[in-house]
Amino acid sequence: MKAIKIISGRIIEFISGLSLRRKLYLGSFFVGLFSALAAVIMKNAIHFTAGFVAEHFNPGKGILFYIVIPPAGLILTYFFVKYIVKDDISHGVSRILRSFSKGKSYLKAHNIWSPIVASSITIGFGGSVGAEAPIVLSGSAIGSNIGKKLGLSYRYLTLLAGCGAAGAIAGIFKAPVAGIIFAIEVLMLDMTLSSIVPLLISTVTAATVAWLLMGNSVLLSFTLKDTFNIKDIPWYLVLGLFTGLVAVWFTRITLFTERVYKLIENRTTRIITGSLILGLLIVLFPPFFGEGYTSIMGILKEDFSGFNTIFKGFFSDTWLYLLVISGVMILLKVVATSSTNSAGGVGGVFAPILFTGAIAGLFASLLLGKIFNPGIPAAGFVLAGMAGLMSGAMHAPLTAIFLIIEITGGYDLLIPLIITSTVSFIISRRFTEYSIYHIQLASRGELVTHDKDKAILAIMDWTREIENDLITIRPEAILGELVRIISKSNRNIFPVVDEYRVFEGVVMLDDVREIMFDASMYDKITMRDIMKIPPSYIDLSENVQVVMDTFEKTGAWNLPVLDKGLYAGYISRSRIFSAYRDMLVEQFSEEQNIN
Repeated sequence: MKAIKIISGRIIEFISGLSLRRKLYLGSFFVGLFSALAAVIMKNAIHFTAGFVAEHFNPGKGILFYIVIPPAGLILTYFFVKYIVKDDISHGVSRILRSFSKGKSYLKAHNIWSPIVASSITIGFGGSVGAEAPIVLSGSAIGSNIGKKLGLSYRYLTLLAGCGAAGAIAGIFKAPVAGIIFAIEVLMLDMTLSSIVPLLISTVTAATVAWLLMGNSVLLSFTLKDTFNIKDIPWYLVLGLFTGLVAVWFTRITLFTERVYKLIENRTTRIITGSLILGLLIVLFPPFFGEGYTSIMGILKEDFSGFNTIFKGFFSDTWLYLLVISGVMILLKVVATSSTNSAGGVGGVFAPILFTGAIAGLFASLLLGKIFNPGIPAAGFVLAGMAGLMSGAMHAPLTAIFLIIEITGGYDLLIPLIITSTVSFIISRRFTEYSIYHIQLASRGELVTHDKDKAILAIMDWTREIENDLITIRPEAILGELVRIISKSNRNIFPVVDEYRVFEGVVMLDDVREIMFDASMYDKITMRDIMKIPPSYIDLSENVQVVMDTFEKTGAWNLPVLDKGLYAGYISRSRIFSAYRDMLVEQFSEEQNIN
């Protein structure tokens, strides 16, 4: 361990002495290398855990296995996070995005390993979530910590964190292009000359290392045998419409179920409730057990043996059985995923989205094939369904298209993928402005987007611009006291605050200019007589967008800031504009330096 620290320290020291451009290039190489190693470790950890569970607890026991084992995994994960990690590591992608806007792109070092361990337990024991968000969090933490060691600024710390996320996707799927586009579409990295080369280096390195260590073994791989026929275009348009609506369902039900679980304040009760619901859903629908990639591969190969449920005996027609079961699973998979995460599990929605998309493609091919066109290619519909749901739920059509292309190893489905993903994206955006990863951050004004103005506002800490050195005065104070204060102050704003620091109003110098030299009024007028109520106030917990909107609506240039009703200072529109301008200049100058 000491030798590793010495070697890593020497490497960091060497890279730190290089120019910024070379520092980024070498840094992105190591980020890609370690992200790939993290992806390989996670895949093997999940495989080992699942194998251990299968060997020692015998899935053949059926209902008892499904009721006991997944909840046991959730409980183990909960205790691991609570007593060992001692930090929240859920919602990996959203956590990365929030670090970009509010955490200066710094992710704690434990995020390199803790999501790997936690999600391996959750998924290995059958939790209905994916490994992608945890491994993306791990990759970003690798990039963030390497960037911090190299002394990089916020802009390039963000870039290396994005390289880590892209490298993780490239490593786990062996899909470097999808990894790059994921960083741009989902993590909102700008595609500039200073960012594209590090992303390329990171993803190619990660994919190569993953291939060297795992060979052709990937989470998902399929060779498409059916070729695209132009006469199938109308059916892919219908599939795009359908997956767009399913994406809206997936996003809204995810948010709804998370809110419902949060209403259960007692943590133990929440874990028990979520575990019971998850166990019940897996008993009813065994394909919900684990990530779901085995089921996806079965569907692609038209092997539906994994779809055997307790309901099969009620159907004599296989087509009708598959149609009904797939339709119900489309609706309920999201509940299983949300229950897993809300009950203490650690995992993401990436794999559940792919699973639901595959089931949606199967459902559409069964229904359309029966009613209109018996020649609809089932495998093509399943793959396009996966892309469609990714596009709609993640608002990442290009990521969806290129991930499926790289999974299948060819461009035979390019046109159907474009059609399905585009239509799904349009439909989804019609009902949900933000993606499943972005919606909660956007509601709090914490989302960094490709819009430079909004991005700067999102990362700006407006509370640093609060002026808390203004001289306050009590409401019962007389004019004479105010005159003495004015003689010692170079400001024209005097907040009126009581003994408990409750803000009551404000006295402006212009309001007392005519009477301040009339000594006969000094003992007759109190601040309560002359103070004014500002047109609004700013709460300390608000985001900068709300602050700017408040200034815009009121037309004011200065407004009081309150912290839980108590006076905290004053904020001026000009100070925020000045801070915004400084950040804009800083980002532009950094871009010039690297180019």
